[in-house]
Amino acid sequence: MTKKAWVLLAALAVLGVAGCETTGVPYDVETGGLTDAQVALLAEQRVYFDFDSSTISSESRAIIEAHAADMRARRGASVALEGHCDERGTREYNLALGERRAQAVARLFRALGVAANRITTVSYGEEKPVALEHNEAAWRQNRRVEIIKR
Repeated sequence: MTKKAWVLLAALAVLGVAGCETTGVPYDVETGGLTDAQVALLAEQRVYFDFDSSTISSESRAIIEAHAADMRARRGASVALEGHCDERGTREYNLALGERRAQAVARLFRALGVAANRITTVSYGEEKPVALEHNEAAWRQNRRVEIIKR
């Protein structure tokens, strides 16, 4: 073999290895490489938070990980992260808390390999509740980040 052929073979080998999944999980073309569990989690488009917190729970992390894997598989997609709060607290405080929640989810998306230019965040504070009652069950539903893919 000539030197050019060896160089070409080496380059192809490097490109082939670089394009492989490193997780040890076989790539499935129909699901974009997602596991069955991740595909099921894609139906969840809300992640929830404890009172006065922007800490991501392990349950919410699994949902975000599934959406991030889907985003990596769909290179042209973008995501909007909408931060929300319950009605307790001032309007200004809740807008800031909603932003911290959206930013926490955005940081995790970036850490999981989604480019920052594909992520936008917005906070609605307490302005867009999904549950209108004035009790803990309703407040729990309103403390959320909505994941909206485009």
